[in-house]
Amino acid sequence: MYFILSKLLLFLILPIYWIIILVLAGVFVKNRRTKKRCFIAAAIVFYIFSIPILMNAFQSIWDIKAPVNHKKYSCVIVLGGFAGDGGEDGGHFTEASDRFIQGVKLVATGQASHILITGGNGMLAPGSFREATYVKTQLKKFNIPDSLILIESNSKNTFENAKFTKAVLEKARIKGPYLLVTSAFHMRRSLMLFRHAGIEVDPYPCNYLTFSTHMLVGAFMPDSNVLGTWEIYIKEVIGYAVNYFK
Repeated sequence: MYFILSKLLLFLILPIYWIIILVLAGVFVKNRRTKKRCFIAAAIVFYIFSIPILMNAFQSIWDIKAPVNHKKYSCVIVLGGFAGDGGEDGGHFTEASDRFIQGVKLVATGQASHILITGGNGMLAPGSFREATYVKTQLKKFNIPDSLILIESNSKNTFENAKFTKAVLEKARIKGPYLLVTSAFHMRRSLMLFRHAGIEVDPYPCNYLTFSTHMLVGAFMPDSNVLGTWEIYIKEVIGYAVNYFK
């Protein structure tokens, strides 16, 4: 029930919907003063959530930085969310595929001896597609042996990623140290949940979503991509707070 509600109520926390509501209010209210305030408020919200400089400032605080080390890890745990249903071979990679790339690199360079992919299907009406199962077929194309690949294909969210991953590691009798790979925006919440589940992991963030602010004017110019990125971060912040208090 919690999973379904979290999906249905997302519109309440996304800036694009705040803007739409304010614009609609400005269109339909009859009071001219209130109408003007609604339009001004919509413009202010749009500007604040669409300029790169504020987005980058928040990212510098929120994103977890990867510690520089040359440790060897028994397993690199790669969180799903980078592949979906469809495509010629039953699936496709998304814009978060850097998670997959970094996982493969860590195994190929010998920094991690095993790789564990955790991810099922997080859709409200999931079909037969299971992300980890599909990703395993792709790992084998990179000549990574079956014996080095672990998958967990039942989780629907990060909380379940951590819970089910622990069971897989225990069953396989693979002890730490572990390395956790996920997008930089997602790492803070992931670390909290994995450590809460009793899995001590080191962070390996990737898929950074920063914006160029080399040109001073550009740093203050609205960008629709920034607006979309704020939606990602707002979901993470609220998800972090909910998971923390749960």
